[in-house]
Amino acid sequence: MPSSDFSKELQVALEASAKAARLCERVQASMSGQSIEKKDKSPVTIADFGSQAIIAKALRDAFPDVPLIAEEDSSALRTGDNSQHLLRVRDEVRVALDDSTLSGETICDWIDHGNASEYAEMFWTLDPIDGTKGFLRSEQYAIALALVVEGQPVCAVLACPNLANADGSKGALFSALGGRAQVHDKRGASDIRVSATSNFATSRFCESVESGHSDHDQSKAIASLLGIAGPSVRMDSQAKYAVLARGDAEIYLRLPTRPGYVERIWDHAAGCAILSAAGGEITDVDGKPLDFRHGAGLERNRGVVASNGSGHDKLIEAIATTSA
Repeated sequence: MPSSDFSKELQVALEASAKAARLCERVQASMSGQSIEKKDKSPVTIADFGSQAIIAKALRDAFPDVPLIAEEDSSALRTGDNSQHLLRVRDEVRVALDDSTLSGETICDWIDHGNASEYAEMFWTLDPIDGTKGFLRSEQYAIALALVVEGQPVCAVLACPNLANADGSKGALFSALGGRAQVHDKRGASDIRVSATSNFATSRFCESVESGHSDHDQSKAIASLLGIAGPSVRMDSQAKYAVLARGDAEIYLRLPTRPGYVERIWDHAAGCAILSAAGGEITDVDGKPLDFRHGAGLERNRGVVASNGSGHDKLIEAIATTSA
């Protein structure tokens, strides 16, 4: 594990992610399903672009030599048909950064700071809204940012604005640095740890809402094989990693739904860092560590298996058995 102190990186990431989260909350409260369609037909909201603009600007200003591999680019905003969306993004970013002089062109340039695609010894990766469909349903989504050094996520922030807390409040900001996972609120930061549960019969199970993201039928077979009695909790985004990291669930499976599918690094890097720092374990379905050294894709991995660490090997065995 790289041993450098990345406390400045964490502070910048926390501040930028918090600003982006406030923008997303504001947009979600004011919009009714407004989105544009990317070429792959996945929905992109005004909040995706605004969130990426804010975070990319902060990273570029503070760490200009560190590339950013992010999910979005500004090409959809630069077309004539979407000029009204660019104006909305501009207005939201102006409010978020308290700068009424910002132009749409400047904001597009910030967004495109995230256009790096090749592996580097040190780089950031960002999903400005992980779980966009959850965002559009007013359910779970996350702003996911991680610093990857020598192929390992070493510093990360997950902002989960809709995640319920034990005290009845809503919204949480999670971080990882130096093997320490924390949750941040108005009272400050407190450490979090995974559940100590080792009995599969009482384990709680998370998986994606979208059946295209994980094989739900195989998940049922695995649960039956291991004696997991409770129903799966389905939620969008890397909020699932946060739920495991703070001890509210024990297992998260993202099982391949088709041959050759490659997971994207921005969908897992931040969550992996936080869950690992909280004492959890993350591998692919073959039991191999996730390999972040191949650009934007987890090219050497199949699926993702995350747990509190208890019985992880048995999870991998169950996956192999139910895949046969």
